[in-house]
Amino acid sequence: MKKSICLYFQVHQPDRLRQFRFFDIGKDSHYYDDYVNRTILHRIAQKCYLPMNELLLQAIQESDGKFKVAFSITGSALEQFNRYAPEVIDSFRALAGTGCVEFLCETCNHSLSSLKNENEFRHQVLTHKATIKEYFGVEPVSFRNTELIYSDAIGAQVYKMGFSTVLTEGARHILGWRSPNYLYSNDIQPKQKLLLRNYELSDDIAFRFSDRGWAEWPLTADRFIAKMNAAEGDIINLFMDYETFGEHQDAASGIFEFMKVLPQAAIREGFAFVTPAEAAASLKAVSPLSVPEPISWADEERDVTAWLGNELQQDAFNKLYGLVEKLSIIDNPDLWADFGRLQESDHFYYMCTKFFSDGDVHKYFNPYDTPYEAFINYMNVLSDFMIRVNDEYATKNQN
Repeated sequence: MKKSICLYFQVHQPDRLRQFRFFDIGKDSHYYDDYVNRTILHRIAQKCYLPMNELLLQAIQESDGKFKVAFSITGSALEQFNRYAPEVIDSFRALAGTGCVEFLCETCNHSLSSLKNENEFRHQVLTHKATIKEYFGVEPVSFRNTELIYSDAIGAQVYKMGFSTVLTEGARHILGWRSPNYLYSNDIQPKQKLLLRNYELSDDIAFRFSDRGWAEWPLTADRFIAKMNAAEGDIINLFMDYETFGEHQDAASGIFEFMKVLPQAAIREGFAFVTPAEAAASLKAVSPLSVPEPISWADEERDVTAWLGNELQQDAFNKLYGLVEKLSIIDNPDLWADFGRLQESDHFYYMCTKFFSDGDVHKYFNPYDTPYEAFINYMNVLSDFMIRVNDEYATKNQN
């Protein structure tokens, strides 16, 4: 039997913060750079979302439904699509109408709440589940956490929310000698199935595709299929950012031509494209996988240090979540909305001080010149937000 291919794309756009100076604290509570957010979204919609959605729709139609794909679209991205580029939502709805696309569930605000507050985590997951149902008419049954963050305990929490299939990273320090190309189960909740990202093959497309210094450049569909054929296991899980196509890898690199050829070529070779839910239903877990500490798909360490690896990040993170109790008492929708946006993992990623092999990756995704500028700007915003929360809390107590 030939192997299956599970192709999953992450779609996310953060709410980028405007330059918020110390003297703005307590005076101006609009935190977001609407111009930059709109400009970037329009650019990526034209370069990536619209052409790739059309390409995938055509691949589904030409294969008579044999080609299948999965998406996780954050609430943050959907909100910006709705505001700036509603035609992108229409193109995703066209894909949903084929019945060959699975929409996954995650945290609505692309947050790190699973690492800090179980109630907020649950709230965001269930909010995202309802949002996907509202936009696309389907209820998610598989789960991927922000940045593919996963541990045994997080998986067990997600299982209680009704998700028996979870996508995460095939981290080498967790797998040891084992391959990511099999289905595994949660070590403390055996009914929960785990699909693990094959990061070597995924990153061939996501990071190395246009690298002319790479020994395997240029990567053709035939060469890539040969690599998948040579890999052991039952399933190849190719998980990557959707912005890979046309944004991170420019159209001039040939990335769209590669994706036009790959589906039909893989099907002719005998591969079966499956969605995460189909993979979990059709394959048998080969063993439980013990993940006592959180893993992710970021950097060489495949842990959470990209977001919480230094004192700047931890200080901002702890101060933000320290407001949860007061916010719960106040229960102000506007404050809750800003709290959600300020939780986006991107804000903490910008504060990362890593260098060496991962430094260039962090610079590419960072709108700030230094992590210290990112920290200062975020903390100015957070200081203003804290004033609003504390003022409202004091008023509530007086009443």
